[in-house]
Amino acid sequence: MRLFIVVFSFGILSCFSIIAQQTIISGSVKEDITFEPIFDVTISIESTNQSVKTDALGKFVFSENVPLGEQILRISKDGYITKRYPIVVNKGAVVDILDMTLAVDFSQSTDLYTITLTDDELDDDMGGADNISGLLQSSLDVFQRTAAFEFSTSFFRLRGLDSDNGSVLINGIEMNKLFNGRPQWSNWGGLNDMMRNQELTSGLMPSNFNFGGILGTSNINTRASQYRSGGRVTYSSSNRSYTNRLMASYASGLLKNNWAYAFSLGRRFGHEGYQDATLYDSNSFFLSIEKKINETHSLNFTGLYTPNRRGKSSPNTQEVYDLKGITYNEYWGWQEGEKRNSRIKEVEEPILMLNHFWNLNPKTVLNTNVAYQFGTMGNSRLDYTGTDLVNGFPEGGGANPSPSYYQKLPSYYERQFPNDLGFAYVSEQEFLKDGQIHWQDVYEANIANANRGGNAIYALYEDRVDDKQFSFNSILNKQINTYILFNAAVSYKQLKSENFAEIIDLFGANGYLDVDGFANDFVNNPDAIQNDLSNPNKIVREGDVFKYHYNIHANIINGYIQAQFKYNKMDFYISGSLTNTQYQREGVFENGSFPKDASFGNGKNISFMGFGGKVGYIYKISGKHILDINLGYISKAPSIQNTFSNSRENHNVVPHITEEKIYSFDASYIYRTPIVRAKLTGYHTQIKDANEISFFFADGIGAINVFENSGFNEDANFIQEILQGIQKKHFGVEFGLEANVTPTLKLKGVASVGQYTYDNNPNLYLSSEDFTDIYIGKSNLKNYKLAAGPHTAYSVGFEYRDPDYWWFGAAVNFFDNIYVDISPLTRSVNFTTDSDGLPFNDYDENIASELLKQETFDDYMIVNLTGGKSWRVGSNYIGFFASVNNLLDVVYKTGGFEQGRNANYRQLRDDKALNKPVFGSKYWYGRGATYFINVNYRF
Repeated sequence: MRLFIVVFSFGILSCFSIIAQQTIISGSVKEDITFEPIFDVTISIESTNQSVKTDALGKFVFSENVPLGEQILRISKDGYITKRYPIVVNKGAVVDILDMTLAVDFSQSTDLYTITLTDDELDDDMGGADNISGLLQSSLDVFQRTAAFEFSTSFFRLRGLDSDNGSVLINGIEMNKLFNGRPQWSNWGGLNDMMRNQELTSGLMPSNFNFGGILGTSNINTRASQYRSGGRVTYSSSNRSYTNRLMASYASGLLKNNWAYAFSLGRRFGHEGYQDATLYDSNSFFLSIEKKINETHSLNFTGLYTPNRRGKSSPNTQEVYDLKGITYNEYWGWQEGEKRNSRIKEVEEPILMLNHFWNLNPKTVLNTNVAYQFGTMGNSRLDYTGTDLVNGFPEGGGANPSPSYYQKLPSYYERQFPNDLGFAYVSEQEFLKDGQIHWQDVYEANIANANRGGNAIYALYEDRVDDKQFSFNSILNKQINTYILFNAAVSYKQLKSENFAEIIDLFGANGYLDVDGFANDFVNNPDAIQNDLSNPNKIVREGDVFKYHYNIHANIINGYIQAQFKYNKMDFYISGSLTNTQYQREGVFENGSFPKDASFGNGKNISFMGFGGKVGYIYKISGKHILDINLGYISKAPSIQNTFSNSRENHNVVPHITEEKIYSFDASYIYRTPIVRAKLTGYHTQIKDANEISFFFADGIGAINVFENSGFNEDANFIQEILQGIQKKHFGVEFGLEANVTPTLKLKGVASVGQYTYDNNPNLYLSSEDFTDIYIGKSNLKNYKLAAGPHTAYSVGFEYRDPDYWWFGAAVNFFDNIYVDISPLTRSVNFTTDSDGLPFNDYDENIASELLKQETFDDYMIVNLTGGKSWRVGSNYIGFFASVNNLLDVVYKTGGFEQGRNANYRQLRDDKALNKPVFGSKYWYGRGATYFINVNYRF
């Protein structure tokens, strides 16, 4: 007996000794207001594969293979805001972190509002509203959250950069369009519940999925097993882009048979949004199915289909806005008692994706993905060049049906009849009373001409893009040891993009003559009027292809490697990327203005080699103070849009084209305590060898006669303006502060102060049907400001969260230093050159300097309110969210551009001398007071 007691006691003491020597991390998680335990919270040790879940008392324990040194605990659960806790683990010690807190994530309601912004206001048809709200919507950084929620309606661009500098991925596959490099949010619009699992890296910070751009990477995870099990039914109402929304979604979670599925159905609709006649008609379908084959292999299929139609709104001159208000839209007119918009954007591009996840071992994961995207995108518009051939000459084109065409406005009559303003008064009264498209007149003109044996004068057609894109990539993530994470990936993309115009409506006529009635040189070159010389004088009908038809082929191969190092006092990374891009144009039509080998068949294969390299360093002065420095260089191929100078008609590429080069640097100081979190960042970015192509009508291009003696008509001509070798400079500071004043009250302050300018005088070329890539000279753009949204933005706000699960927030946002987009042609030698190729004899430098001064918009202040409440009904929840944007109904300009039509000094001087310039700048105005209401039921 005595021996048994001795042995038993020795065993107990040995156990205590072993436990004492064992390294353990333990703790508990509670709700930050009620302080109730939260079960099923995922606790993971970052940079490792280790994770556990809290029990019914909110407690957790790590007891095996616990890594030593400085670590980060990631605390997350669906419906709560994820937190990261820094800890230090010593060998043989017990790290016990009791009562960590999580806050309810009210963005589960507000994201419905955010994606409304992303899908509806960030489209490139909405006034060039290209920004990165969508990229930032999942960020926990107060500055980026504010940029996404508060600044988006002012078309704020982070650091003044376009969204093609950031990557949007779905399951590791990049979704940015090859045409312009930008993500097309409407391809997954209306699928909020399925798009909420996101991982964001900002700026040059390393991503585990790709090399990324200088604005970071956002990866959307659609694995069926990783959605919270349960469902949600949602109804929303708004007066912004659509008026009603219905959505239902459900996720099974991982079932006992190792299958998981998730699906979502949605509909958004409305006869018009804030602008007149901007209809909205969209459906959304999502399906994800996953099979966990075993502990190492899992296979997931994702399908997305979001067909959508929306009516566009027009930019207008100040004269038009003064007469009709900021909701005016010139694109529509009444037809049989309903508003009919002539410009509809329609997108139907399904995405099919198959993802294989392979855990080679506990520290190595290989993710291989294939995706196929196909379908159509169309933009409709009225064509009024319909003609008949009389003795071989085109005759009978219709008048411009636009109600705000310059020859229909009071300013035109003021110029033409300055001594008899009665004409201007009549024009003004007619525009005030009507000012819309006369669809009945369009029908009557076509029918009358058809009755005389002629063709349609007017036609509604659609610019179509039918893309077929195959994507493949394989991503490797390997935890080499506690301190080193290795990432690598290879990817391949193949695109065939078919581009053409298609007749939609002939308005009562039977056919439309497919020739270019505005061709300037058809007298010297009779073939110039033929859009397709292989089928001259073709009569097209509804559903037929006309005007232009070509394919773009693209092949892109990319590889990147990256190493991340994480230590107690410092973290750093190094990453490199290599990309080969090839484009080729294939002409289906032979354009009559260009030789056959310049427009028909396969053009030259164009190849670019891009390289990227970046490094970053984080120094942890202490748990409260951190320094973060990043440096990157990227050379990349220009987009398809900025490679071909006039792809609709010929194979020509931008002269002296080369890869675009980007140099970027940023440094941040981060301060964090349980109460205050702040970040101050300074940045500097330079972009070199960029290209931009614009299309517009221009008058008075006298400088071309210096280079061309072909009798070119210097009156109104449709031209392609090519800027080559552009340099841009972006620098500034960003600041974000968030303070928990009390457990229920949070204050925030954000500031962005930048300067974004042209940094050189790029080369300017002009091209048209009459001449190709004529070098005009330098465009004197250096030090002009870029039209990149507000260069200065501030936000101050608060959020109150009550223990009874209701909350309210307000933000005051101030915007300044917003500039009009300037005309490069007006700042070239053409500005000073008369039609005879000689300088203007009445040129005045003081007047010219004033004419070329860049317009700066007025600063403005916007007040936004948000609020919501949730109720628990048994084990289910009802949520309510509401927001009011621009509470004070402030009228403000968000952007605009100078019209390039007044291409020389004399024309611009005479036009600006008028009280209402005929060809003044065109603007976009922000919306007035708008609302968004959302009710959802979670089960």
